[in-house]
Amino acid sequence: MKRSRLLLTCALLIPASVLPARAQTMPAPLTVPGDLRPDAPELAARGQYAVGVRTLKLVHSGQQDIVHAPKDGAIPLYDRPLTVEVWYPAPGVSGSGSTTYQDVLGSGPGDPKRPNTPFETPGRATRDAPAVQAGPFPLVILSHGYPGSRYLMSYLAENLASKGYIVASIDHTDSTHGDKAAFASTLVNRALDDTFVLGEMARLGQSASGSFLSNVVNADQTAIVGYSMGGYGALNAAGAGYGPQMAPLVPGGAFTQRQVGNFTVDPRIKAVVAFAPWGGDAAVKAIGVNFGGKYGFWEDAGLQNLKVPTLFIVGDRDDVAFYEGGVKPLFENAVNAERYMVVYENAAHNAAPNPPPAAALNSFDDYMHYAEPAWDMGRLNNLNEHFVTAFLNLKLKGQAAAATYLNVPVQHSNDIKFSRNADGTPKPDDTSWTGFKDRTARGIELYHLLPK
Repeated sequence: MKRSRLLLTCALLIPASVLPARAQTMPAPLTVPGDLRPDAPELAARGQYAVGVRTLKLVHSGQQDIVHAPKDGAIPLYDRPLTVEVWYPAPGVSGSGSTTYQDVLGSGPGDPKRPNTPFETPGRATRDAPAVQAGPFPLVILSHGYPGSRYLMSYLAENLASKGYIVASIDHTDSTHGDKAAFASTLVNRALDDTFVLGEMARLGQSASGSFLSNVVNADQTAIVGYSMGGYGALNAAGAGYGPQMAPLVPGGAFTQRQVGNFTVDPRIKAVVAFAPWGGDAAVKAIGVNFGGKYGFWEDAGLQNLKVPTLFIVGDRDDVAFYEGGVKPLFENAVNAERYMVVYENAAHNAAPNPPPAAALNSFDDYMHYAEPAWDMGRLNNLNEHFVTAFLNLKLKGQAAAATYLNVPVQHSNDIKFSRNADGTPKPDDTSWTGFKDRTARGIELYHLLPK
C-alpha cells in the first residue's frame, strides 16, 4: 500500500475528537483574557449582559500613614487615595464592547531590575457605558496581590459583571506595580481598604446618590475576592483576626486594630474567595519571620472567627503562599465557616492573574509574575471563571442548583469516570463533575468542609 493511502486509511479510523487541532476547525485566537477555550467548563461562559467599566477616585480620610511612620511616637494621619475600577452590567449584546486597560510592569518605582514598563490589556467592555437598570446586583470587591493592580484579574471582573454582579477592583495604595512602598502599609491596609470600598459602593448605590450606580448595587450581598495579599486581607476583613504576636511587623501598634476581638465584621460580607492567600506559617517563615502563630498570622481563635462561606483556590506547588503548611491548614482549621478548596495540581502561585502581557516576554521576573509553567493561563482563567461563578451564584444569589458544580462525587478529577447512555444522560456509575465535558477535567482537586 502506498504511504499516502496508508495515512489516509489511518486517519479515517481515528475519531475526530482525538485528531490534532489542525485537522479540525480552528477556534478563533484567544485575544482577550477570559475568552473561552474549546475545553472551558460550562460556567466559564460570559453571562447575558454586555459590560460597562468606569474608574472611581475615592479618598479614605484620616488614615494612619504607615509609610511615613516614625520609629517611635504617634503615626501621622493622611487622606488615603484609592483608585477603583468598576465593572457592571450594561445594555448590549453579551461579549460586545472593546477597551484597553493601561497598566505597568515592575516591582515598584525605581527598581532597575524591573522598571515600570507600560503595557495594555485588551478587554470586552465599554468605557463609561450606562448601567442596566435591572438590579440591584450583588457586589464583588476584587483585591490584587503585592505588587499588583486593579487590572490584574480583569478577565474575572468582566466575566462576573456579564453575569449580573457589580465588581469593584481596588488599586491598593503603596501596593501596586507603580507605587509599591513599605510592606507594613499593605499588612495594615488591605482589610481596611476592602471595607471602606464596600461602604462607598453602598453609598453610591443609594437612590439619591446621583451616581451611575444609583439603584444598581446590592451591597447587602457582598463578596471579597482576593489574590495572595488580597486573599490575606479578605480573610481578615471577613473575621479572621491576626494573632497578637504579629504586632512587631507594623510600627506604632497599628496592627492591633486587625487582631481577633478588636474589630467588627461588616455583616454585608456574605462570602470570600481567597486565591492563594498569603500569611500562613510556611509563607511567614519563608520571609524570615520566626515569631508567627500556629498558622502564621493566625492562631486558632483568629481562624475560628471566620464564619462566612469561603472558597480557597491554590496550586499544590505554591512557592509563595505555600500549600502544605500554608493554605491547606487555613482551609482545614477555619472550622466555623463552610468552605471549599480548589487545588490545581503542579500550579505554583500565579493561578489567579491574567496571562502574561507581551511586554513581559523580555523579562523573566515580570513574566513569572503572571505565568504558570505547568498550565496554560487561558485554561486557568476559564477554570476560575467556572468555580467562582458557581460559588457566588450559590452564596450571593441563592441559586441552589449552583451547588451541583461544587459538591462533586470524587475529589480528584483524575479519578472521574465519564459514563453516559446513548442519549447523553449519566449512567449509575458516572462520577463526572457537572459542567465538564468528557476528558476535560484533569489535574484538579475539589474539597468541601462544613462548619463544625
